[in-house]
Amino acid sequence: MLLVVDNGSVFTKNLINFLDKNQISFEKMSPTTINLNSLSEFDSFILSGRRKNEKKTNEINSKIIMHALENNSKLLGICYGAEILALTLGGTIKKCNSLQKGEETVSIFKENSISNNSLDVFESHSYEISKLPNSLLPLGKSSNCQYEVIQHQNGLIFGTQFHPEMSTDGQELIQKFCSL
Repeated sequence: MLLVVDNGSVFTKNLINFLDKNQISFEKMSPTTINLNSLSEFDSFILSGRRKNEKKTNEINSKIIMHALENNSKLLGICYGAEILALTLGGTIKKCNSLQKGEETVSIFKENSISNNSLDVFESHSYEISKLPNSLLPLGKSSNCQYEVIQHQNGLIFGTQFHPEMSTDGQELIQKFCSL
């Protein structure tokens, strides 16, 4: 069962609509309603983007990431979800020079199970990963962002700086992730 962690992104409704339309079974919870003791009920997780920075949200998402790592669960971090993935594992983020919003092409340069070649995607972020921890590998980049798609070296844990729920290529990435 998939747990969608709704961190408050305005795009989460698009993610939910996509999952519903494709008959992907999931449960959606906000960080404040998640019982961390029941995470073992889920075999995969999607961490949505967010609207504002909240310490408690960061703590809960970090605990979900660690649970996924310790239990060999699948995880996809979207935008903020990718940033908190990097931060949790020892990376850093930085404020972008300007808001990154709109269509972007992501070049995939490392073979992986959720994307290949290039992706036409939608971006909406003002922060981005600036340094990856050693355990995360870069898979794709764009002209504006060095770490558009990342993966943990030991599992099916991924992050996208862009919002895959907002484009056809991105939705195919979500479909591939859910099919792993």
